[in-house]
Amino acid sequence: MSTEREEHIIDTNHTTVHTLCRKNGKEGRRLRYMHKDGHFLVAFQKPPGDWNPYLLDIFTTLIEIRWRMMFLLFILSYILSWVFFGLCYWLIAYIHGDTQSIDNSPCVDNVRGFTAAFLFSMETQGTIGYGNRGMTENCIGAIIVVTIHDVFSCLLDTIVIGIVVTKMASARKRSQTVGFSSCAVINLRNGVLCLSWRLGDFRGNHILEGVVKAQLVRHVKKPVGSVVMLYQNLDLENPEVVLATPTTIIHKLKPESPLYRMGPDDLHKENFELVVSFTYTGDSTGMLHQTRTSYTPADIRWGQRFQDILKVGKRHYKVDYALFNETTWVLVPMLCAEAYERGRRYPIEGNSLLPSGTRNGHIYWATTDSPEVVLVQTSL
Repeated sequence: MSTEREEHIIDTNHTTVHTLCRKNGKEGRRLRYMHKDGHFLVAFQKPPGDWNPYLLDIFTTLIEIRWRMMFLLFILSYILSWVFFGLCYWLIAYIHGDTQSIDNSPCVDNVRGFTAAFLFSMETQGTIGYGNRGMTENCIGAIIVVTIHDVFSCLLDTIVIGIVVTKMASARKRSQTVGFSSCAVINLRNGVLCLSWRLGDFRGNHILEGVVKAQLVRHVKKPVGSVVMLYQNLDLENPEVVLATPTTIIHKLKPESPLYRMGPDDLHKENFELVVSFTYTGDSTGMLHQTRTSYTPADIRWGQRFQDILKVGKRHYKVDYALFNETTWVLVPMLCAEAYERGRRYPIEGNSLLPSGTRNGHIYWATTDSPEVVLVQTSL
């Protein structure tokens, strides 16, 4: 299959359809900086055997690992602790002679072998106390060991409960209920070309406060072979929002914008990624959360706007989240913001930069027929 860009022109009586095939194969694949779910595609290579970052912050490590791995570690920690202290009780009984004779006064009642010592260790740590086995006053060493065992069991229970509660209340779960639209759009707002995307809270809880940030991220390869990551902040029209209802985040394509000189054709040739984040405080827990996503040039739709999802009822504002990611086509000039503004300032008859989006008596807008992009040109 050819990976080159092709153009097919179909002439009809009043319509000309331009079909622009997108690149297929490996050439069309671009390495993402961030997944749509907010996870970064960054792999860290450390020296072999260097586990210091994980061991120094073991609490964070246990919180970030998967649930099944965390439960496995906790189960092993309990079982290994029972075995260890069981061995200690059996060793004490063996030294004291409790395993050879039943006539002497034992250190621990009814502990004559390892099985009984293991059961006593489990009963002590779990505060079960069946009554068949118990500590006596005959061995000071056994009393010291059971004291250490009790303190250790309290500490282990505290760590396990704390990690489980923290992991259940993790911000990652709350961030999955607050999300961005699957695509971004470029259209006209008050005569200005704007890039916009949607943000909504799917649980319907009112968020106390939140701040939206956006960065344009791209990597540049230097002649010497090194790779440099470039970050450019985007100015947003409404960075601070109260997310009672879904809102649209707007970035105006002004001269200071890195997208100011990019037209619809240039957009898909660029290799960048728009990383957006929303940092907020949940009203239910008061905890700080963050939701992230990213948009590649393929995720940005030129000449579209989001469908209206908010309606005013008699008693409530009604939000239809089924239309959260739906877009519709609008009349937008197929020009970069720089050329569009220059055409508005210096209008010339027959100029291709007319602000109305016309050229030589034709109106241009975009439509799509996946996997191809179709530009429709209709005569006036």
